[in-house]
Amino acid sequence: MIYDSILIRYGEIALKGKNRYRFEDRLLQNIRDVLKDLPKIKVIKTFGRIYVELHGEPHDIVIERLKKVFGIVSFSPVKKTDLDVEEIKKTALQLLKQINPFPKTFKVETKRPYKLFPLSSPELTYEVGAYILRNTENLTVDVHHPDTVVDIEIRQEGAFIYSQTIQGVGGMPGGSSGRALVLISGGIDSPVASYFAMKRGLQVEGIHFHTYPVTTEESLQKVLDLAKVLSHYSGSFRLHLVPFLEIQKEIKIYAPESYNITIMRRMFLRIAERLAKKRHALALVTGESLGQVASQTLESMYTINHVVRIPILRPLITIDKLDIVEVAKKIGTYEASVRPFEDCCSLFVPRNPTTKPKIERAEFIEQKMEVDKLIEDAIQRTRTITITPQDDMKAKDVLFTDIKEFMK
Repeated sequence: MIYDSILIRYGEIALKGKNRYRFEDRLLQNIRDVLKDLPKIKVIKTFGRIYVELHGEPHDIVIERLKKVFGIVSFSPVKKTDLDVEEIKKTALQLLKQINPFPKTFKVETKRPYKLFPLSSPELTYEVGAYILRNTENLTVDVHHPDTVVDIEIRQEGAFIYSQTIQGVGGMPGGSSGRALVLISGGIDSPVASYFAMKRGLQVEGIHFHTYPVTTEESLQKVLDLAKVLSHYSGSFRLHLVPFLEIQKEIKIYAPESYNITIMRRMFLRIAERLAKKRHALALVTGESLGQVASQTLESMYTINHVVRIPILRPLITIDKLDIVEVAKKIGTYEASVRPFEDCCSLFVPRNPTTKPKIERAEFIEQKMEVDKLIEDAIQRTRTITITPQDDMKAKDVLFTDIKEFMK
C-alpha cells in the first residue's frame, strides 16, 4: 500500500504545560531536518499529533529516519480518506489485505476526536469490522488478543487508518534542553553517554583529545565513525579535535607515573570548559561509570573536578559495563568502539595509577608546568568539523587538510 502520511506520537512533551508548544516546535523542526533531502514531504502539527505528509516519497526511508529522532514515542504509517463511511471501510479492508502474513484474527479500534462525525466510535467500529468479515475468508474477530488491530482516527481534516505502530526512541527533542560538550574517546562508554545526553534533549558537541602521530590515523578514524553514528540521532554532530601530544609530554616529564591520568584528565576538563564557553555550552558530559577504572573512583573524580566550575553530567555513573555494552550494540556504536586502536588515554595508562589522588598533590605537580600556555596552545590548534549521516570523512583528510571550521 502507498501510505499518505506518518502519524507521530509523543509522550513527555504533552506534560510540559504552558511550555509545551516550545518542545513541540523543536520536535517539528528536528523531524524536518532529518527529512530535508526529501523535498515533497510536508511536516504539520495538530493538537497532540504531528503528521509527515509523504506526497509520494518512499515511506520506508522516512520510517528508518524517524526511528532515531528523540522525542518520538511511536509512529504509524497511515492512509488518509475523506470522512465518508464507505471510503473508510474500503480503505481499512485494503490495508488489512496488505499485511504479510495475513492475520487469522483482528479487531477494529476507533477514536473520534471530531465529534461532528455522524457515527459514534462503537458504531463505526461495528460497520468497519462487519465489512471486513464480509469481504475476507478465514478471519475472525478477537477483541482480547488479536493478531492485528485496525486503528481509525476521525479528525476534522479526515479519517486516518493504520495497523502498524512502530516504537520510537522517546526522550525529549534534541536541543530542547540546551547545549553541552561531551568528552568523547574511541571507547564504548562516551558514545553511549552522548546518546543518553541527547535523549534528554541536549544538543551535544564532541571534544576529542588526540596525540597524533603517537597514536595512529586509525585511532582518530574510530572517533569520526562514532560521530557519524551519533549524527543519525541528531542530524549532524559537531566535533572538536584537540591536539594533546605536547601536554602529554609535559605530564610525562613532571608528574609521577601514578598521577599521569589524574593530571591528564584535569587538563581535559580545563580545555573542555574553555571550549564550552566559546560554544555557549552550559555543561560537560563524560562517559564515566563509578569505580570502572582508577580515574573513576569517587576520590579521583573529586580531585579531577576541582579545576572547573562548569557542571559535569555523567549519564552512566551507576550503570554496569555489561548494560553499557548492550546499549552500544543497540544504538550502533559498538563495532567501531571495539576496533583495536589506542587513544591517548589508553596509550599512557600507568602500571599502578593512584585511585585516591589528592588535590594538593595534583596542584603541586601542575605548578611545575606552564598550564595556561599549554591550554591556550591546544585551543588555538583545535580543529572543528561537522559530520552528517551522509559524510564519509577520513582521518587523513582531517589531519592534513588546511581547511578549518572554527567556532561557527
